Amino acid sequence: MLDDLRRAAIRQRGERTVRSLVLGCKKLLSEHGETNSLAIARQLIERLDDLADDQLGGFFDYLARDLSPDPQAVLHAAQAYAETPNAEQLLRLTRLAEPPRQELMRRLNRTPGGTASLLRMRRALLQRLPAQPELRALEADMLHLLNSWFNPGFLQMRRVDWNSPAQLLEKIIHHEAVHAVDGWDDLRRRLQPDRRCFAFFHPQLPGEPLIFVEVALLPDMPAAIAPLIDKAATPLPPGKFRVAAFYSISNCEPGLRGVSLGNFLIKSVAEQLQRELPRVRTFCTLSPVPGFAAWLLGEPDFAELPNLRRHTAADFEAARDHLRAACGGDLAALQLAATHDKLDKTSTAALLTLCSCYLLHLSSTPAGDPVARFHLDNGARLERLNARGNMSANGLRQSFGVMVNYLYDLNKIEASHEKFMRGEVARSRAVHTLM
Repeated sequence: MLDDLRRAAIRQRGERTVRSLVLGCKKLLSEHGETNSLAIARQLIERLDDLADDQLGGFFDYLARDLSPDPQAVLHAAQAYAETPNAEQLLRLTRLAEPPRQELMRRLNRTPGGTASLLRMRRALLQRLPAQPELRALEADMLHLLNSWFNPGFLQMRRVDWNSPAQLLEKIIHHEAVHAVDGWDDLRRRLQPDRRCFAFFHPQLPGEPLIFVEVALLPDMPAAIAPLIDKAATPLPPGKFRVAAFYSISNCEPGLRGVSLGNFLIKSVAEQLQRELPRVRTFCTLSPVPGFAAWLLGEPDFAELPNLRRHTAADFEAARDHLRAACGGDLAALQLAATHDKLDKTSTAALLTLCSCYLLHLSSTPAGDPVARFHLDNGARLERLNARGNMSANGLRQSFGVMVNYLYDLNKIEASHEKFMRGEVARSRAVHTLM
């Protein structure tokens, strides 16, 4: 009984706050003076921050329903522009077609704390979208604005090292999404001179990394992740640095989903390292293939793959049959380390052939591997496939232990990106021979 009363009280308080927010939004949109606008916006931000994520539903409904363009006004403006297509009519149409909620969010963003509050709003909105598709237009407006506000030209790239504030280092540990950091000793090793970590920051969120990338400086292109994250490994002297290998990239802010930051970060880091370490000529990744195992275990029909000749499909069928036989009739056995210990060279080659099939024929489609799409769309080249690259439980479960090197040739990034946009994957001769 008491719990029901508490929940009812919380719900009523949330409803009152939403009503107050709506009145404040109307007042803010009607205000012309900058000083008053900032004061009103500051009050709105405080009220928004008082609402829990699950109490924002009423506010989202208001934004989507009441702050959309007036359909009749847009129609009349469009007809006027069609009849008289001049600058004046176009400007009027553009003004009326823009949802008023965009101007509201711009005014909120100018307030201290406004950017963080809007990011939190978008996190909550993204969680609601699957059940409330009617909020998609509101989501599109938020994404449009965030793409402008978080343009890489406004961001600051900074190196994170052992002397960085402890609070920032804790966030790096918390947000590492590819290879978990095993405590402070592990992090210290990842920040020593032959390892680098770079992050993007926004001026309105100075202590919050938006995205960060970890880099290993090495003599050669790496084939396995374990040596790179071995916290007991001895650091290499600078004279041996020839290769910069990006081995982990992690997004820290879910509210920025869909805002492209990773590609700019990788290219910015590569350019900085090239200036700082002129002997480093090779920029590559050591990347997972998180969709490979699920795809192969799903028994794909090779004949249905795009841009695949019939005889090539038969070769892939033969590779799968050989690998299945080597696994005792069950491809799922490849998710066990003991199975890989027993594979001979021919069976390992069959595994890499099937992985190359997955990456080359599906990466440019919605069914492709997300990591592959990210790097290939950024202009990288599929350089090398490595068996036993990640023999951790997660690596075996997701990709049967395979890892990939994508090469960032700074002189050919645009050409490789253009190829990918046409549905073609830039690949090395070594990868081509796997086919």
